[in-house]
Amino acid sequence: MNHGPDDQSSTGEFDSDELALRRMLQQAVQDVEPRDGTLDHLRKAVPARRARKRQAAVGMAAAALFIGTAIPAVVHVSTTNTSANTSNAGHASQTQGGAGQGKEAEGGESTSGGSGGKVEDKGKGESKEEDKGKTAGATSGSSSGADPSASTAASAPVCTAAQLGTPTATADAADSTGTVYGTFRITNGSTAGCTVTGPGTVTPTAQGAADSSKIGTVRHVSGDVAAGLPDPSTEVAQLLLQPGSSYDVKFAWVPSETCPTSDPSTDPTPDPSTSPDASTGEGSSTGGDTGISTQLVTEDGSTDGSVLVTYSAEGGTPSVSTTVSNACAGTVYWTGLLTSS
Repeated sequence: MNHGPDDQSSTGEFDSDELALRRMLQQAVQDVEPRDGTLDHLRKAVPARRARKRQAAVGMAAAALFIGTAIPAVVHVSTTNTSANTSNAGHASQTQGGAGQGKEAEGGESTSGGSGGKVEDKGKGESKEEDKGKTAGATSGSSSGADPSASTAASAPVCTAAQLGTPTATADAADSTGTVYGTFRITNGSTAGCTVTGPGTVTPTAQGAADSSKIGTVRHVSGDVAAGLPDPSTEVAQLLLQPGSSYDVKFAWVPSETCPTSDPSTDPTPDPSTSPDASTGEGSSTGGDTGISTQLVTEDGSTDGSVLVTYSAEGGTPSVSTTVSNACAGTVYWTGLLTSS
């Protein structure tokens, strides 16, 4: 086989693969006459293939280098940010501690620098001691004050009738709708604290022309007609009643009907023309049989009726009452335990 002037030795610029390829190509085309320009094409294709291989190798190396440098850089940045945040948080905490110590300590001052940590710890210690003292003082004041305190668990014996002494009751004048508001106040007159465990009871009693079948009692709730009573949210379940302190139970009488008027035909003043002679015994014997009781008739012609509203403390004693006048039918709304204002 003849070799042209373009042949290269095995030690030339072509490697073994390229030489083998060249030989294969030459053998494949021994009997084929190449077209014009084929040799030039091959001379260009082989270097191009070599260049592509080099580019691919360089690209892979660059990618590997990028990955190898990017991951440590990301880890380094994350670690640096975390350390910076922790350092800043510690510095801010130290600064706050120093400021707090400066405010709480008597005549003290906060400083920054190497001793900042000690100042912060001292401030925290003094703050805790001061808070503890405030808590103890508040507890002591609550135990020894004159005001009752709400309690979820009885810390003193249940109040007795002797301790609660003599309660008082008041009733205001009727408003424009005829509603009458009143208050029962119970005071601990003893020298020891005691616990009130419930609101007690309120009982109405009909008097005079009042109709007992038309009188009832209802516990006050938000939105009912007794709008002048305190909201139920201000009530407490039980009270620790200190000596000299009081609690209230309020009520409202809301009438449903007015008292009935007297019959005009039953005028208690007798007609002189038909009255028997006062000198005879007949007048004295029939004078009390007219069926008219003048004390039950008011000036406006309505019959006199009233309701006696009685409060009994939890346990039944002591009790106190007040009278609502010109009341014949209605409902008594009443609250639970209220601390006295």
